[in-house]
Amino acid sequence: MKKILIETKTKSVVLLIVACQLFNTFCTRQHLPVSSFHNIEGHSEEKKLNSFLGAGVEKKADTHKINADEIIVTARKFLGVPHCMGGTTMKCMDCSGLVYAVFAKHGIILPHNSEDQARYGKIVSAIDKLRRGDLVFFVRSYKTRHLITHTGIFLGNDQFIHTSSRNGVTITSINDKYWKEKFIFGTRILE
Repeated sequence: MKKILIETKTKSVVLLIVACQLFNTFCTRQHLPVSSFHNIEGHSEEKKLNSFLGAGVEKKADTHKINADEIIVTARKFLGVPHCMGGTTMKCMDCSGLVYAVFAKHGIILPHNSEDQARYGKIVSAIDKLRRGDLVFFVRSYKTRHLITHTGIFLGNDQFIHTSSRNGVTITSINDKYWKEKFIFGTRILE
């Protein structure tokens, strides 16, 4: 009886941990009031940014000389895959799941969390400085305590591939008013 009780408690703790991880990786496109991130009005976002930067950025990922074209070809294979929280497969995926799955297919292991992914690579602060294969990160795409709420892969020609809660894996203009206002920075993982 004692063994069964311990196993049940262990399973409950594991399920709670998995549920928390799934909640933290959720990416969606709910409409929120917009304000330019670069013109921070409140202290809340400034504190989030300082906390994010204080935890460390520009970690190196082992890229094995993979080039952007290979990453983009792989990413395009996921077009049309439906959105689901925590997903990383052809069945369904979320935004960080797309980035995770694409890079994993090339032996590059990144976390399955937008905010943690944003810690890898060299920061590219302006949209016009992005290169094909760069990761792109966004804020305020849903309410959370986290700074980074959405991610995708830059394709060039002002487009990025990402997972939308409405359209699944899709390609969108980074200059779309919604996304341009929420863009915070990109990161360059591939050299």
